[in-house]
Amino acid sequence: MTPDEVIKLAKEKNCKMLDLRFMDFPGKWQHTSYPISELNKDSLEEGFGFDGSSIRGWQAINESDMLLRPVLDTAFVDPFFKEPTLVLVCDIADPVTGEDYTRDPRSIAKKTEAYLKSSGLADTAFLGPEAEFFVFNNVQYSSDPQHSFFRIDSPEAIWNTGKGEDGGNLGHKNRYKEGYFPVPPNDTLMDLRTEMTLTMIEAGIDVECQHHEVAGAGQCEIDVRFAPLVEMGDKLTLYKYIVKNVAAKHGLSATFLPKPVYGDNGSGMHTHLSLWKDGKPLFAGDGYSGLSQMAMHAIGGVLKHAPALLAFTNPSTNSYKRLVPGYEAPVNLAYSQRNRSASVRIPVYSKSPKSKRLEFRCPDPSCNPYLAFAALTMAAVDGIQNKIDPGDPLDVNIYDLEPEEAANIPKTPGTLEEALTALQNDHEFLLKGDVFTPDVISTWIGYKMENEVDALKLRPHPHEFMMYYDI
Repeated sequence: MTPDEVIKLAKEKNCKMLDLRFMDFPGKWQHTSYPISELNKDSLEEGFGFDGSSIRGWQAINESDMLLRPVLDTAFVDPFFKEPTLVLVCDIADPVTGEDYTRDPRSIAKKTEAYLKSSGLADTAFLGPEAEFFVFNNVQYSSDPQHSFFRIDSPEAIWNTGKGEDGGNLGHKNRYKEGYFPVPPNDTLMDLRTEMTLTMIEAGIDVECQHHEVAGAGQCEIDVRFAPLVEMGDKLTLYKYIVKNVAAKHGLSATFLPKPVYGDNGSGMHTHLSLWKDGKPLFAGDGYSGLSQMAMHAIGGVLKHAPALLAFTNPSTNSYKRLVPGYEAPVNLAYSQRNRSASVRIPVYSKSPKSKRLEFRCPDPSCNPYLAFAALTMAAVDGIQNKIDPGDPLDVNIYDLEPEEAANIPKTPGTLEEALTALQNDHEFLLKGDVFTPDVISTWIGYKMENEVDALKLRPHPHEFMMYYDI
């Protein structure tokens, strides 16, 4: 879009406010708003100033001034605000040099696309994430020096079969791990997901399907059509915003926390990746499962760098409560064409060359999408450049293997700290093309260790009282 077209859109929709949005370092959408009178050609070109020192993981207070540069093609009218509001996603720039800010996640995603093109290997990386989420009707939590707890609830949950409910308990609850595809009345969220889906379509997101997910207590999934890397980062961010706000509109709470319920499946974000050049898919061939040699090398790169990748694709301490055996979570670093217990799967639903892709099953939706997609793409590119052999496929149920066989299969990190250590030891592939800078890597590791890993280590856990109080 041109500046004139953006201004015209605001007038046609009778917008009263301009809302500028950007992604902070850990992965939370931020915004600041202006009267629509501030929307003009000069402001769209020059940008809008703000205090970068107040954003997590960004500038020091003595160099706090930053610029929001609106990306015109991202314009849409917010579906939730009372007054018509035009929204523009922004890149972050240094007001002195005018250059993109190195810690801006969207900038890192843009540099990934530029590096891919400059490599000559491909000109487009298509990403297709399958973000899962839970919807609860009650959420309470607290963490103080003298007490800590969380309490969540869902009318679908099996633990409510004995609960007295208004109008009587009708008993249609979902047992653990039996929430996949039930019709109503067990699926109470059909209309909610449909409203989310239609809101996404209205906002410019191409939706393929929606359904209840495996966990019984309100787990859902809405699948979106694949898109180029940066565009998909924008769309997934908007996706999460719409999911949360449609739920809130109905007095419900949607969360992308990977593992909110003990004993049931967690929320993943299986991410599909394919590379294209000149409008042609590069991952189709005559090799294993119809893949090209390039695709096999890409798988090799993803598997080799997976422990480090998880520092970005699974960036919360809670992520590793999902990555445990027995819940369809892929903890084994192997690949297969149909085996969902492998961390890399090759979907076989279609034989079209355009559908050939790899599916990295480890990621979860707590990630910063720009950083996760950038890191995954860089790992695949490194595999192609260095012709990394992924080894033999594992077309068996990994969980049925004999212990000595299973022990030979590499595993994902068991904690966020292990993933951060892996990133510390293996990040050269991310530095190519100045995509991730050393400063970004060190800041990410330092922020995560201090604010998340160490914060959790230092606090007593409620379950420790169950295990040890009367010792």
